[in-house]
Order: sequence, then structure tokens, then C-alpha cells
Amino acid sequence: MIPRNIYDTDLEFFRDTVAKFLEQQAVPFHEKWEEQGQVSRELWLKAGQQGFLSPTVPEEYGGVGVDFRYNAIVDEEVARYGLSGIGWGLHSDIAVPYIIRLGTEEQKQKYLPGTVSGEVITAIAMSEPATGSDLQGVKTNAVQDGDEYVINGSKTFITNGQMADLVIVVAKTDPSAGAKGISLFLVEASTAGFSRGKNLKKIGMKAQDTSELFFDNIRVPRSSLLGEEGMGFVYLMQELPQERLSVALYAIANADSILKQTVDYVKERKAFGQPVANFQNSQFKLAEAATKIATTQVFVDRCLELHTEGNLDAVAAAQAKLVATEVQNEVIDECLQLHGGYGYMWEYPVARAWADARVQKIYAGTSEVMKLIIGRDLLKD
Repeated sequence: MIPRNIYDTDLEFFRDTVAKFLEQQAVPFHEKWEEQGQVSRELWLKAGQQGFLSPTVPEEYGGVGVDFRYNAIVDEEVARYGLSGIGWGLHSDIAVPYIIRLGTEEQKQKYLPGTVSGEVITAIAMSEPATGSDLQGVKTNAVQDGDEYVINGSKTFITNGQMADLVIVVAKTDPSAGAKGISLFLVEASTAGFSRGKNLKKIGMKAQDTSELFFDNIRVPRSSLLGEEGMGFVYLMQELPQERLSVALYAIANADSILKQTVDYVKERKAFGQPVANFQNSQFKLAEAATKIATTQVFVDRCLELHTEGNLDAVAAAQAKLVATEVQNEVIDECLQLHGGYGYMWEYPVARAWADARVQKIYAGTSEVMKLIIGRDLLKD
């Protein structure tokens, strides 16, 4: 096993703290949350007390101001325990960083302390029923009316949608300007005209609240604009590498965990009078999976190192997401096969992981979009 030198002693101590918290406060309840379609708010508040939420928020806004490796550790431990319902990655890695980077002093003072404590759960509303990964095609619009913007439209597939207190909304402020007509807005869930649709029923990630959101003549003050008007598409592109790295970190940690569980399983499970681990096919499949994970982990760790240094580009992030999610799905599928019929039973972690993993190749940009980004970079002059 190649040492992961990107994490020092302090970070590994933090990992141990996260792991113990999840074992006590999340693992025993996750099955209930799957039935309910969302995790408890109490979990968010307890995580906030431990400093697990939005660790990159500067100290002056209630955070601890550490680097993204702390986020990575939380992502990895959530993945290792198969806690796919916990939406901290979306909150800490994706939504909150927009406020840190683009927010006015007033916006930071108002919202960031709550995002650290767990009192303010965030979501980001990009996808729409007819657009998918095509962010330039959003139809939700924001029309300026005096000192206010009036927002109309709908979003779908929104992680943390049922629980979110604050939503970053992607909307067109100038429909004729294409990508240059997109802006971002901070919308509080208590705003008149804001409503949530049903908690969507998914193949996997059943404990993760994923919702439709509706905006019916919502009026927000001009101070709700996040960053500059018309710069929304640029901001989204700038933040996507971190989002895709977050997905990659989760993917490879989840695959590694399921592989370890499968190794234990095939040692105990017997077929034709001997442990399944004794068959050459089992050993070959495990060896292939372990090698895919090890080699992918090295690349993902290098991307994390680059990101910590501020040097991760869009192409490397796309490569990390593409390879990690493909490996995740391939490995878990093989692990399910090695479990035989039991692998298809929901009570087994491998079954849940198999169902949960499939969306990893879709959100944060599909695998096909990742290939387009990589291919266009290869062919540019």
C-alpha cells in the first residue's frame, strides 16, 4: 500500500474524530433516515459543534479557516461508512465556498456563522427539468425591479432541497446574453413565493433529500445578488473543479471501503465446500479492484495536493471525477458479484453502495461532459 503523505498527524487525528462521531451519531440511524428520506437536523447541529461543517470558513466568521484537506477527510469518512444521506459535501465543498469567495461583508456576517454551526443548511439550485448539465440553458429568470429582483422559475435534483435554509439560485438576468446573462442569488427559504416540491424518489441515496424547488414571483433585495451581475457562469466554472474533486474523493474512498468489506466476506462465505476467497477468479477480481483503487487514489491525492496549493485546473479535475467514479462503479459491481445473491439484498452495504454509486457518473457533470472537457483540451491549438 502506497502511503498517503498528503495527510499529516493533525489531519489523521481529525479523521479519527470524524470517524468516531459518525460511528456514534450517524451509522445507527442511517437506515431510519433512508425510510424517512432525509437525515435529522440534530445531526447537522452536532456536526457543527464538532467543527465538521464548512471548515474552510475564516475564523472571523465562526469557522476554523483550515485548508480543503479537512473537507476531504470528512468526505472520505462519510463515504467509508456508506452514509450517502449526509449532504455535508454539497454544503461545505460546493455551496458555502461561493459565499466565502464572492459574498459581501454583510452576506458573510449574516450567513457564514450559521453554515458552520449547522443552523443554516445550504443548497445550490443549478439543474432544471429541461437543461441538465447545460448551465447556459437555464430558464429561471431574475428581473430587476427598482431595488429588488423578481425571480421566477423552477429547479430539480437539488441536494439538501428539503432541508435547505439558504439556496444559491442560478438565474438569467439577461436572457439575450447567453452565458454572460447568468447571475447568482442568495435566497432564503422563508422568502414569500419560494416552495419545495416533493422529495424525489431515487434508485439510491435514499436518505439524501433531493427536491424540486419553485420560485413564484419571489422578490429579493439587490443585496441578495452574489458577486457581480452577469458573472454567474464564470463563477460556476471557477468552482466546478473543487466540486468534481469532492466527488472523486468520495468515490474512491467508498470503493475502497466496499472492497475491504468484500475481502472479509469472501474469506467467510463458503461455496462448493471452501471459502469463496480460495477460488482463483475471486483472487483475480479482488486484485484487479485493489489495483484500480490504488492507482486512482494516487492521482486523486495529487489533485487534492494541487488544489490545496491553488493549482488544480478544470481538466485535471474532470479527469479525477471521470476515473474515480468509473472505478467506483466497476469495483462495487464486481464486489456485489462476489457476494452472490446476498449482494442484491438491501441489508448488505454492498447493495446500498451499488445503488448509491450510479449517480456519481451523472451529477457535477456527467462522464460524457468530463470527456468533452478533456478531449477539447487535447485538441486545442
